[in-house]
Amino acid sequence: MQNDIPHAPKPALDLSAHTPMMAQYLGIKAEFPDTLVFYRMGDFYELFFADAEKAAGLLDITLTRRGQSAGQPVLMAGVPFHSVETYLARLIKLGESVALCEQVGDVATAKGPVERKVVRVVTPGTLTDTELLSDKSEAILLAVHQAGKNRCGLAWLSVTQGVVHLAECAQDELADWVDRIAPSELLASAGMTPTFEQKLRGLKTAGRGSWSFAMRPDFQFDAGLGQRKLLEQLQAASLAAWSADALADAHAAAAALLTYAEHTQGRSLPHVQRVQVQRSDALIDLPASTRRNLELTQTLRGESAANSPTLFALLDTCMTGMGSRLLKSWLLSPPRDRQVAIDRLQAQAVLRGDSGAGAWSGLREQLKGASDVERITARTALRQVRPRELVALRHALARAAGLSLQVQALQPEPGSLLAGMARWLTPPTHCAELLQMALLEEPAALVRDGGVIADGLDAELDELRGIQTNCDAFLLDLETREKERTGIANLRVQFNKVHGFYIEVTQGQLDKVPDDYRRRQTLKNAERFITPELKSFEDKALSAQERALAREKWLYEGLLDQLQPFVPALTELAQAMASLDVLCALTERSLTLNWCAPEFTKEPCIEIRQGRHPVVEARLAQMSGTSFIANDTVLGTRQRLQIITGPNMGGKSTYMRQVALIVLLASIGSHVPASRCRLGPIDAIHTRIGAADDLANAQSTFMLEMTEAAQILHSATPHSLVLMDEIGRGTSTFDGLALASGIATHLHNKTQAFALFATHYFELTEFPATHTAAVNMHVSAAESGASIVFLHELQAGPASKSYGVQVARLAGMPAAVLNHARHALSALEAGANESRQQVDLFAAPPESEATGPSPIEVALAQINPDALSPREALDALYALQRLLPKH
Repeated sequence: MQNDIPHAPKPALDLSAHTPMMAQYLGIKAEFPDTLVFYRMGDFYELFFADAEKAAGLLDITLTRRGQSAGQPVLMAGVPFHSVETYLARLIKLGESVALCEQVGDVATAKGPVERKVVRVVTPGTLTDTELLSDKSEAILLAVHQAGKNRCGLAWLSVTQGVVHLAECAQDELADWVDRIAPSELLASAGMTPTFEQKLRGLKTAGRGSWSFAMRPDFQFDAGLGQRKLLEQLQAASLAAWSADALADAHAAAAALLTYAEHTQGRSLPHVQRVQVQRSDALIDLPASTRRNLELTQTLRGESAANSPTLFALLDTCMTGMGSRLLKSWLLSPPRDRQVAIDRLQAQAVLRGDSGAGAWSGLREQLKGASDVERITARTALRQVRPRELVALRHALARAAGLSLQVQALQPEPGSLLAGMARWLTPPTHCAELLQMALLEEPAALVRDGGVIADGLDAELDELRGIQTNCDAFLLDLETREKERTGIANLRVQFNKVHGFYIEVTQGQLDKVPDDYRRRQTLKNAERFITPELKSFEDKALSAQERALAREKWLYEGLLDQLQPFVPALTELAQAMASLDVLCALTERSLTLNWCAPEFTKEPCIEIRQGRHPVVEARLAQMSGTSFIANDTVLGTRQRLQIITGPNMGGKSTYMRQVALIVLLASIGSHVPASRCRLGPIDAIHTRIGAADDLANAQSTFMLEMTEAAQILHSATPHSLVLMDEIGRGTSTFDGLALASGIATHLHNKTQAFALFATHYFELTEFPATHTAAVNMHVSAAESGASIVFLHELQAGPASKSYGVQVARLAGMPAAVLNHARHALSALEAGANESRQQVDLFAAPPESEATGPSPIEVALAQINPDALSPREALDALYALQRLLPKH
């Protein structure tokens, strides 16, 4: 790219030096200096100067120069308006924002450039277009307000949902909140301190999300303004009913949030009529490491597709996009309040029926193919909805009415979750009738194309359409009459968009043309004419087409006005459909996968009988048809910490993760993969599993391991579940063992959390002997010659060995390496038995061990225990002892 390419002049420059169109563009661009401006010119959106240069690089479109303005060459790049969504999607994915500048003036009456203005700003956090949004994820806009030295106010929303969430936290808790919210775009004050800005930017570079960063003026973060805006949205006199009246720091964030959202949509947000206060003590804490290690919505490799091995992919058999999004929200925000889970499980029990062949199947059939009422409602409120979306909404309302009747037929208990759904699913009166009366069954994609409003709704529109409809008949009649009048047999009356209506006569028939024909166009072999009668009809027909399009647009805007009072009821209906969809999906999963309903108790405990890892079990059944080995878990007041030993690949990590997943599933009100599950209060699930460098923050594997372990020890409580896998392996043996011992002791004595502690340090198996709430467990394995068979069964007591060399053999390690390792292992074990004498790990094994089986292995292979007498067996044992190497 050339370095001399001019950039857009600063807004302070005198625009009078520019051409009128460039002056108009630069005036608009000055209002959006950090945003790409798509400036509508005919069938294209054009970008100029620096915007053109940037877009050309990002979108791989042609960069051109057209003329000059104020002595500078005008740099241009453009995209077709009819495919603009494709380009917007690419820019949004790259974190860019786009201001859509449209023609709003009348071309016919304009003097100079047609009036234009920005009608909407498309940003990563404020998307509403179906083409730009995934069906199963939300675009979240988050505003963060720095309050004092150690406090933050948070406010966030999805524009398509219409709920403002508020929270306050300490600055050192901000990372966890950002992880949980997972914003697409983050707003912060331009007046924040450099340290706080560095903290926010550090979150992004540390992989805390792929959100874009937007700085807003400091005056927009005003608590008083935020409170007034929230009250306007809620149409209330106080925030006390939402327990949000004392959250001044969150109000400041809400002020910037709502101001920005209104700015991007080009209007107020009438559908935002709910506020939810999020408190850290209301949800089970799922730190980022827990969500990652448990592979809730993404695999450890970053996969998040529908067929990826994640818990969400396994659970998501929802029939609608809004159901899938709600399921993901439930999964990532499990409540501590057990009544929420109990209500959901009771609803599923009704849907299952006594035999499992309940109403859930019929409800799912009714939900199948339903449109996304939630997003259509939001776009209706923002006046961005398209005609076909409204037709889809009408069909969805008919489905909702059927769903309501089906749920009512189940006779749910008054006040229950299903009873509320039956009420909310009832479509608002006259809404469907209005849509039926106003719109064609198959309208055009866009209002500007015409063919949207139903016949019979408006007499004037019907009359204008009648003129267009009768056009063909008139032209045929005129052509027949003119042929008879002139005697020109091949005369044709036609129309095109460039020249309008005309009568075409070939060169050989020109001598028969009447005097009242006026030449309109000359062709190589023909002449085209117009007559007074045809000209009069042309004026009438073309005027009717333009007037019909304008009338349809006016009528459509009126329809949107009439739909606004229905927005609150439609929002509730969408929430009810999504909730019913999730409950039916969880019901289907429980029956298909043979899961049981969990039980809740006030006493601290995690009791799981025949528990299975849900995702691993499903993958095994799908790929090999093998069964998953189930295991029990019993944790309570007397047994809080399990020291788990056993070989690599034996199933320690799978067992630990399955316990955490079962606890999580129960907490969201799902059935669980077990024969029985009793669960006490849980406030957090912490995991320290796996090893990886964090090079962006100059943290080694071991440093990252210790940092995460320290966070767990500071955060965990007696109601937390903690998973520790192979802690201390990133340093020397003695350092690692000492740290693992100290961490286990702290978990047992101080934290007193429910803990699963997997380790290869066999010294830790002595821990339960002096710590009464700890117990040894191991995953079993069996040796077969030089090979190993993993049984994946959890048993009481410590493991006898780690089987590391056998696992290396399964991995394909060269035989020489394995023989060397066996020799070194024997020497180390012997050295440990003789006061840990120095062992040369790098000495070559004896020649007899370098290749083939050892003498002991040869002698053992020749013994047939069943054929030996007691005396012969004793002699064989002495013979084997003599074969041991001398040290």
